[in-house]
Amino acid sequence: MQTLFEADVTSHPVREVLGRHLSEEEIPPAVADYARHLVDGIWSSRAEIDRLISRAAPAWPVDQLSGVDRNILRIAIFEILFDNRSVPDKVAINEAVELAKEYGGDQSPKFVNGVLGTVVSQRP
Repeated sequence: MQTLFEADVTSHPVREVLGRHLSEEEIPPAVADYARHLVDGIWSSRAEIDRLISRAAPAWPVDQLSGVDRNILRIAIFEILFDNRSVPDKVAINEAVELAKEYGGDQSPKFVNGVLGTVVSQRP
């Protein structure tokens, strides 16, 4: 989430941000590979993901959401709808809500849960 947030709000190149974050800590290769998979997939799919957010929360323009909420939603929606690694919906939603509790505002957990519930219910 930290990589996506930074690249989103600062326009720094996402791969450079990810590389820096991965080099700052000793991270097992499998975890680093999964981080690359998520970041690359989310970043390349973000226009489509953002359209899904807009459809699920029409009163909240995506560009006006907090950077934290926007990127938490992007991660969860990617895991639920785009990633072939099959993270169960409930797990992706629960993880997103936990991130929102930790890093978002007071209303973030409820907002994230509501948007993701709508996205899941509108799944084709």
